Amino acid sequence: MSLAPELLKILVCPKSKAPLEYHAGPPEVLVCRESKLVYRVDDGIPVMLIEEAEPLDESKYPPPSA
Repeated sequence: MSLAPELLKILVCPKSKAPLEYHAGPPEVLVCRESKLVYRVDDGIPVMLIEEAEPLDESKYPPPSA
């Protein structure tokens, strides 16, 4: 399942307010490079709770190519 582009444009990290990177997965997640957190997406619904986020593992979610 993919998140709507309109939603991705307005979502920001609840901790840093930085933009999020969408990773289609599996697993489907939103990554914040600034706060180094990964937010899961359950059945197309982003779980944007800081206490539910996982620490960012750069080897698992590398930065997009420039």
